[in-house]
Amino acid sequence: MATLGGMSVSLITLLLFLHVIQQIQAVLQTGKWVLNVDSKNIHEQNKFIFRKTLFNSSTIYLQWMSEDCKHPVNLSISWYLRNSHCYDEVFGLDNSQVNNYFKLNAEVREGGTGFFVFHEYELIECGQQVHGDELAVKSFDVPRKIMKSESTASEREETVGKNATTKSEDEEVQERMTSSVVPPYAVARAWEDGPYMFIVHVEETGSSSEPRGGSEESKAWKLQLEIRMLGPYQYISASEWPLMCFYMVMCIIYVLLGVLWLGLSACYWRDLLRIQFWIGGVVFLGMLEKAVYYAEFQSIRYNGVSVQGAVVFAEILSAVKRTLARVLVIIASLGYGIVKPRLGALLHRVVGVGLVYLTFSVVEGVLRVNTAQDDLVLLAAIPLAVLDSALCWWIFISLAQTMKLLRLRRNLVKLSLYRHFTNTLIFTVIASVIFIIWMSKTFKFSKCQSDWRELWIDDAFWRFLFSIVLLVIMFLWRPSINSQRYAFTPLIDEMSDEEKEEMRNETFEGMKIRGMKMESNGSAKASKVDEDLKWVEENIPSSIADMAPLLDSDEENITTQFEISKME
Repeated sequence: MATLGGMSVSLITLLLFLHVIQQIQAVLQTGKWVLNVDSKNIHEQNKFIFRKTLFNSSTIYLQWMSEDCKHPVNLSISWYLRNSHCYDEVFGLDNSQVNNYFKLNAEVREGGTGFFVFHEYELIECGQQVHGDELAVKSFDVPRKIMKSESTASEREETVGKNATTKSEDEEVQERMTSSVVPPYAVARAWEDGPYMFIVHVEETGSSSEPRGGSEESKAWKLQLEIRMLGPYQYISASEWPLMCFYMVMCIIYVLLGVLWLGLSACYWRDLLRIQFWIGGVVFLGMLEKAVYYAEFQSIRYNGVSVQGAVVFAEILSAVKRTLARVLVIIASLGYGIVKPRLGALLHRVVGVGLVYLTFSVVEGVLRVNTAQDDLVLLAAIPLAVLDSALCWWIFISLAQTMKLLRLRRNLVKLSLYRHFTNTLIFTVIASVIFIIWMSKTFKFSKCQSDWRELWIDDAFWRFLFSIVLLVIMFLWRPSINSQRYAFTPLIDEMSDEEKEEMRNETFEGMKIRGMKMESNGSAKASKVDEDLKWVEENIPSSIADMAPLLDSDEENITTQFEISKME
């Protein structure tokens, strides 16, 4: 009991820590954007940033889609491409800091080394018909190395010592860029795997033929550009490619588990337990969830854009699955169908907690995928973390009580079942502790998140761990010909006085019991006739055979007198 309590406290603290500190990457990275610029918003924002983790040799396209200019206007268009070895420098960059990075050739954050490319076009007149390949380049620009803004003398000497190596690397990059064939609408090519930022600058420079004294509507103009980033696996990003493969494998595994569970349930449908229907529901929802997430990755891979409705549906489906899974673990720890035939008054508590958890989970998921403000997402995550921690405490306390009851009843079969289940949960706690410490050290508290290739593990680990727990539950409660030995049986699982009273109240609720009358304090009292009959049964024998032991025979009397005379 003390061990389970200690594990519960640790799990509560860690889950609270995990939910409050949000994931680094909450939204999938798209590969296609449409940029709309007009004369109204150009004064508020003229630099637009696009982020993505790219494979080596990925190509960036910038295409002129359409324009609507009431009068000829000259536009100055330029772009800036930069990579960084720090993942959080690119994806943690605020839009207000974009001006600080544009045209910058120096290192901003420690460890944020890399290369950059800047390209500026000649003035483009918007009044005339502009071709779509107006922004294409004839040859890719050679990237230049980012310089360290503050370097000590020793670092400079080290840089001089490594000058030959740096030159060889730069020459390799230059040869790769100059020898590359430029596709239509292409403007740049990635030179290594990693996170990139692509900043587009559009500025109005005016025109000599601009009408004087004209209205604002006559001076208005609109421009539409399309940005695409294509790699060896189409539009999918380098950091999400392993996660897409993971969802594909998990979808296949869940399909196999669902077919296996359905087959076993069909073979032993006469011996199915109530909890086995819950397990089947969790498996079906898990299979559907993985299929929806994999379909979303496929949409991004081939179309470059994310279907917003599909993402929201996937989050809602994931919330329903997690809620049903927690309810399953709760009723299993309470001994539903194993130790107790019904939950009784606890049923309303379980249903209420499940509805509250579902509400908080859906709200947190929808806010996270819609890229709402971080403060709002954090506000929705804190109640979910507190509720999740309370559920873990309830599960461990219920498991301890259920195992104690099975020990008292000396039911070794069911006790062994719950021991394996408890050991699985303890293993889950230990694995979670180790993983959280590793993730915190690698990503959460790191100054420079250089291990961006391992980011997909943050999402995959928790889903894989959940699948391991579900697989153990499926194995322990699998349908078989001996399933009924785990079911509640009144002859073996004797109920306590409270359970008997609760069952009697539920059975005879609203009915009047004959031969029973209620006293002033509400307790039932047996009638006079029942008391007399009970006294007769206890004190008066029902047959002559029952009276025989109470009477002495004549032979026994003679023998007794003879023994007494000998003693005298």
